[in-house]
Amino acid sequence: MSEKRRIRYTACFLILALLLAALLFLNTVIGSTQLGMADVLQALLSPGGQGTTERIVWNIRMPRLLSAALLGGALSVSGFLLQTFFGNPIAGPFVLGISSSAKLAVALIMIYCLGQGIVIRSVTLILSAFLGAMLSMGVILLVSGRLKSMSLLIVCGVMIGYICTAVTDIVVTFADDSNIVNLHNWSMGSFAGIDWGGVRTAAVTVFASLFCVLLLAKPMGAYQLGEVYAQNMGVNIRCFRIGLILLSSVLSACVTAFAGPISFVGIAVPHLVKSLFRTSKPLLMIPACFLGGGVFCLFCDLIARTLFSPSELSISSVTAVFGVPVVIWMLLSRQRKSAG
Repeated sequence: MSEKRRIRYTACFLILALLLAALLFLNTVIGSTQLGMADVLQALLSPGGQGTTERIVWNIRMPRLLSAALLGGALSVSGFLLQTFFGNPIAGPFVLGISSSAKLAVALIMIYCLGQGIVIRSVTLILSAFLGAMLSMGVILLVSGRLKSMSLLIVCGVMIGYICTAVTDIVVTFADDSNIVNLHNWSMGSFAGIDWGGVRTAAVTVFASLFCVLLLAKPMGAYQLGEVYAQNMGVNIRCFRIGLILLSSVLSACVTAFAGPISFVGIAVPHLVKSLFRTSKPLLMIPACFLGGGVFCLFCDLIARTLFSPSELSISSVTAVFGVPVVIWMLLSRQRKSAG
């Protein structure tokens, strides 16, 4: 690696880290209840405090901002894995219908358990979302064997997403009145309501998956140069693809289980990070996408909480507002490059 590239990569990581730290602090200070910086700093230094400020900071805002950073990073890495697998920059958990399928599975489990008075554990939600994500991914893989056009494959993924969303809406319609509010808020996408137990479960799941993803960084680099090249480098393509699908599904399922479906993060953030670093090397992109996803979701969550406070917007609505222009710009850039 040349000295110039090393400096650029270091500067980019430093920028992302500083943005993440700044947004973590802003999300702690700003909210429907205004807190002074001195009060927040004092509360951060006394985690066991029983005052109003301490409870707001440690019981409400800290779990929310940590989950936003953690799950946003997971969703971004999941999008990068899918884009590598399909070789298409518009592939992502939301566009391919994976998030919607996971949403449907979680909604069915939630309605059944709530109706029976059964306490739902975080692991149960993650497993149900994973099964839903794998079902959608299986359908997409079957379709990909028959369709040679990537654009048609994307259209099929969008149609799967619409079907799953429609079935979810129908199921929610027949849910008990007492459960509809919680299901509706979750189905719209939100980091609110996640407690420290959920943060711990999500952290274990996400970081274990990221460790496995980093182990696949070298095969991913070879796979980006083509299947034939990867096979010549000793990569077992079948096992590699299975691993990539499983890890992507686990990451996106974890996000859906805790925060509901969140749109365009998995598409927009990897592209922004690639443009910032000017490289697509997996060993750099995996941690960069994780940091970038955390920054993006923390910023969008801050907007969702404060723009029309005390009313709160759906996080998916805000991510779509900022993510859609990035996707359009990406498609126009690719069109200009192909025309040139």
